[in-house]
Amino acid sequence: MSTPAATATPIASKVLVIGHRGASALRPEHTLASYAVAIEDGADVVEPDLVSTKDGVLVVRHENEIGGTTDVASHPEFAARRTTKKVDGVAITGWFTEDFTLVELKTLRARERLADIRKANTAFDGQFSVPTFDEMIEFVAAEASARRRIIGIIPEIKHSTYFRGIGLPMEDKVLATLAAHAYTRTAPVEIQSFEVGNLKYLRGKLGASRPNIRLLQLMEAGAEHPADEPSTTYAAMMSPAGLKAVAAYADAIGPSTRSIIPLGADGRLAAPTTLVRDAHAAGLEVHPYTFRPENHFLAADFRNAAGDATRNEAGSVAEIRAYLATGIDAFFTDDPALGRRAVDGR
Repeated sequence: MSTPAATATPIASKVLVIGHRGASALRPEHTLASYAVAIEDGADVVEPDLVSTKDGVLVVRHENEIGGTTDVASHPEFAARRTTKKVDGVAITGWFTEDFTLVELKTLRARERLADIRKANTAFDGQFSVPTFDEMIEFVAAEASARRRIIGIIPEIKHSTYFRGIGLPMEDKVLATLAAHAYTRTAPVEIQSFEVGNLKYLRGKLGASRPNIRLLQLMEAGAEHPADEPSTTYAAMMSPAGLKAVAAYADAIGPSTRSIIPLGADGRLAAPTTLVRDAHAAGLEVHPYTFRPENHFLAADFRNAAGDATRNEAGSVAEIRAYLATGIDAFFTDDPALGRRAVDGR
């Protein structure tokens, strides 16, 4: 494994541990139970992904297609709603939140998305409902009050252009929801998106009036481009010139971990790229995604012989620390307890 010659310094005052969809390594993702574990385990920030219902309510799901994260397939009353749609240019078959009212969605129960890897989480299938963004904020606010510490929220607006195209734009609803809760009028909030236009729109709406709200530009490595910006690529956005342009409307970038330290042909960590250094030079913090504790997701350097789906705590902590040495300012992890251990040196 190649590592930086010296440990680089973050530009953030504190490296933050972000609970990716809560503590999704330990509970089905995007449930209040997952957020509860993340907060108990020391997450500084928790992440809800936001999609819309048919009646315009923001709900917390990784995607608008919910066949893989709920028990909708077992509800005969919704069988006829299974359909194929093109979302961001990709044909997807399943059930979609925009075809359900909130009342209907509340009859569904969450299930583990990665059942083959996270078999233990399937024990919780059927126990938890799909939370609204309002419910998630209220839950985090109550936890913050009980624990006497501030817990940030980092919502991702999913498929912005798609939802706007079907008459369910989300950006103004996100801002209105944040403004409606006393907690999110002051607590740290960072709105994220893989698209560009909605972040620029939000920057214009926010101005200097909501200093607790920051913006994060998510990025994919390779040739993929933002759904609303086909004329560019994420790779171009990660160049020094591209990062300077991003800094005009965003406060941070969220690249994949392998954009910072890629894998070599042997599956082990190769030499770090210049992305963190270049982003810092543009004034952008770097919040990579996603560290996961199972051998399946780890670089070969850190795997053990216990099996692909085995939880490997020591390996995950070691991998996170290799990335911390590049100077990242925050990071998304499915297991905030391990992220906390990596940051705190335990």
